[in-house]
Amino acid sequence: MGLDKIKGREFLAKYTTFVTFVALVFVLGVLTGGQALTWSSIKTLIIAEAVRAFASLGVGMIIITWGIDLSIGYVVCLCASVAASFAQIPEYESALYFGRSFPFFMPILAGLVAGGLFGLLNGVLVAYGRLPPFIATLGTMSLARGVQLIYTKAQIVGSLKQGFKDIAQKSIGPASFQIPLLGIYVAVAAVLVWVFLKHTKQGTHFYAIGGNPQAARVSGINVEKDLVCVYFYAGLLYGIAGVLQASRLGLANALTANGMELDAIAAVTVGGVSQTGGVGTVGGMIIGVFTMGLINYGMSFLSIDSYYQLLVKGAIILIAVFFDMKKYAKRA
Repeated sequence: MGLDKIKGREFLAKYTTFVTFVALVFVLGVLTGGQALTWSSIKTLIIAEAVRAFASLGVGMIIITWGIDLSIGYVVCLCASVAASFAQIPEYESALYFGRSFPFFMPILAGLVAGGLFGLLNGVLVAYGRLPPFIATLGTMSLARGVQLIYTKAQIVGSLKQGFKDIAQKSIGPASFQIPLLGIYVAVAAVLVWVFLKHTKQGTHFYAIGGNPQAARVSGINVEKDLVCVYFYAGLLYGIAGVLQASRLGLANALTANGMELDAIAAVTVGGVSQTGGVGTVGGMIIGVFTMGLINYGMSFLSIDSYYQLLVKGAIILIAVFFDMKKYAKRA
């Protein structure tokens, strides 16, 4: 009996994120009489959380290296605005590039470039500028905000081409079981990031840097180069998130992705990515995203005031970080 208890505790400690998610699904299913677990509801949840999943994969890699990124929301906002500006109908009078039509790939490329440049800037400031990640990304958050407002003149970037909107708005499959393209994108991205972190030398370096940067440097790892890379890769993921957000909404403005940094950091923390670095899995990141999404969706489904939702989200972050720090206190 004692052995069973020990095994049970070990299982819960190892799969806390998954158990929590399953428990939430069960509770929500009971409270809503199963209505929240229909395919239509699940599809809505996937669409709502897909963009945040890309942002979470990016910041998750950064946190594994014992970093942080506060610029996510405004970088995604900027990327969405840049992508949308190249996808506007040329005849639209308020188009940023009135009268000019760009090829289909241009909005996607523009969003990726914007995200990659800000990721690169973050990485250089942290790795070679020796700025604390908190301060560096706090500064670039403001920079991204300013660039977005200047670029768009604080206007809504709307009237986008239907082909661009179809990137994130379409679903495939039979009428009774339509799978949103956004869900497929997230699945592909998660697999690629998982392969990178678990089966490449640089992915292993990220964990080593997060575990002990000095030991990693002594072992021959180019810590500065890898830190620049992880922020750059995250920036590319933010760029994809921005492109998809603009496509899903059919527009972009100064409020696009507002507060996404809070959601993404909360999701990966709930998903088991340790704030002390060196620990985290892609599966945990994705489960964390949908756990937070399920909480938000469940409270909305139950008509709980949005103000209380903010309280719950804040409490979840504090609790998750508290137990994370307690769990890895011995390692530190």
